Amino acid sequence: MEIILSKQCESLTGSLGRGFGYHIQKRKNGFFAKRNSHGDIPRDGHLRFIFACAELAQSKLHITDIRVPSEELMYALWKAGRETLGDYIFTEPDKFPETFHADDIMKFKNEYSL
Repeated sequence: MEIILSKQCESLTGSLGRGFGYHIQKRKNGFFAKRNSHGDIPRDGHLRFIFACAELAQSKLHITDIRVPSEELMYALWKAGRETLGDYIFTEPDKFPETFHADDIMKFKNEYSL
């Protein structure tokens, strides 16, 4: 999952995803959230982190956009106990984008009352 941070927030990369099951890494072509299963992570931590990043991206304060592959969103849904919805993305890939941006995530969240 790629996170596009505003310049003033680049120092947050180490702690941004902690507690939600992600570790933010800076690479030469951007910032990426690597899934991490270590520590005390809530069952819905991955999904909550994706939603939080999307909400921040809409405000354009700290995060300007995110790019979440559909497989990452499926995993987060399955992990959060929303297996049916995760399976729906898997079995109906033509109905969903291959990569979800912040606006896509928020539309998805509202449409399926998450």
